[in-house]
Amino acid sequence: MTSLMSSLEIIVHDGDITRLAVDAIANAANNHLWMGAGVAGAIEREAVAKGPIPVGEAVATSAGRLGAKYVIHGAVMGEDLRTDAALILRATSRCLEVADELGCRSIALPAFGTGVGGYPIEDCARIMVAAARSHVPRCLDRVMFAVIGAEARAAFEKTMAASASSDGPIIRP
Repeated sequence: MTSLMSSLEIIVHDGDITRLAVDAIANAANNHLWMGAGVAGAIEREAVAKGPIPVGEAVATSAGRLGAKYVIHGAVMGEDLRTDAALILRATSRCLEVADELGCRSIALPAFGTGVGGYPIEDCARIMVAAARSHVPRCLDRVMFAVIGAEARAAFEKTMAASASSDGPIIRP
């Protein structure tokens, strides 16, 4: 599907977000930007120095030895490690905005809140795809949802197929 109103391409990818050829990868973070492991383990000091941030906000750090230029840390939860639809929407939207502010052409986002936060994958997919579809890009031309597993991929693909239209972004499940 092609769009005349937006050149933003939205893709779902099942696999390791750290191995994608994108300008920025997003990291689901708490508002203090503390990390256990995962995407930002190598850049924890840089991230923690930028925190705390309001829940729903996002900040960027370098990507260390990862292939991307930046890691954008979306504070999708507070210290209580809980999230909800509004926080997922705000954090997703802010990650897209920060990527644009940095001049990124591509970003990969994980399924925010579905790990530690325990948020249902189907609801997460609906919220994050809607945020990407409503984003008006300045530099971004590609948004990838990097998920792990058949259930997550199916949830994002189903949501993307249901939201596809001729007046929106190019969507490729």
